[in-house]
Amino acid sequence: MVSDRTIDIDVGRQTLTLLERGVPRSVFPVSTGVRGVGQAAGSGRTPLGRHHIRIKIGGGAPENAVFVGRRATGEFYTPALAQRYPDRDWILTRILWLTGDEPGRNRGGAVDTLRRYIYIHGCPQSEPMGIPASHGCIRMRNADIIELYPLVEPGTPVTIHP
Repeated sequence: MVSDRTIDIDVGRQTLTLLERGVPRSVFPVSTGVRGVGQAAGSGRTPLGRHHIRIKIGGGAPENAVFVGRRATGEFYTPALAQRYPDRDWILTRILWLTGDEPGRNRGGAVDTLRRYIYIHGCPQSEPMGIPASHGCIRMRNADIIELYPLVEPGTPVTIHP
């Protein structure tokens, strides 16, 4: 049941913890915004506060499936594909799109998490975990997002803290 599970993202520790009835079930390394934390649109920072999963995208997609604009492109990430598109921010395998729950902090106006396209998503295996390196999203290893994805639903609470 959705209300039994919550996600806690600890930016300082660079971890995502799935809790069930308040008890840690799984802990995954993540990578948050290289520019730190912050709420403003265009900042490249990871937003803080209370959120929830608004939309799940990519269920059943193969590992390393490439998403652009939240749609599978039909491509699969490889180092050769990365060389062809060196400036692409790789969003792979699954997407958990977040929305803020705190008006004025992470919901509405220039701080709206949903409008900022902040996701929990897969990324290339070559990308580091455990250090801030994203453009504001929460990056996970593909195997980890595949494990997490069926355990959460739209509405699952997500807290992001420093």
